[in-house]
Amino acid sequence: MNVIFKTDIEGFTLREAAAEDVPVLLSLIRELAVYEKLTDQVTATEESMKLSLFGIRPGAEALLGELDGEPVAYAVYFHNYSTFAGRLGLYLEDVYVKPELRGRGMGKAILSFLARLAKERGCARFEWSVLDWNEPSIRFYRSLGAVPLDGWTIFRMTGEALDRLAGI
Repeated sequence: MNVIFKTDIEGFTLREAAAEDVPVLLSLIRELAVYEKLTDQVTATEESMKLSLFGIRPGAEALLGELDGEPVAYAVYFHNYSTFAGRLGLYLEDVYVKPELRGRGMGKAILSFLARLAKERGCARFEWSVLDWNEPSIRFYRSLGAVPLDGWTIFRMTGEALDRLAGI
């Protein structure tokens, strides 16, 4: 489904990404990795993204932001679950707007759309992570009313450690 969501920003629309958008999504993901100084961690391929976003059991959903028909932004999100609330949450994995277009409201439009989507789907929460050094984003998120969670540490397991724990 390729539904278009108009925004209040002249020429800027959001739409659900489709399998044919994977090359442009991957390109934008690589741009985000450059900004976050994490290019060495991008191992996604077009094939892996098609399978995980548009395969038999998609693990996430993606939005593509276009300015006058040109891709300039994206978001990838998925549901998580709160046992305490007994309800789904919406987790934003990535949100990205090309640097030269920041400050024009596109990021806010994406987050606003996702907040409405979370409410429509009955989600108890809308959450995301941000790198500690990314002060511009932290200020932006705080200006929207988001609050950082103190007292939580994110753990990650990959590679050999994941294999060992899985008994592989």
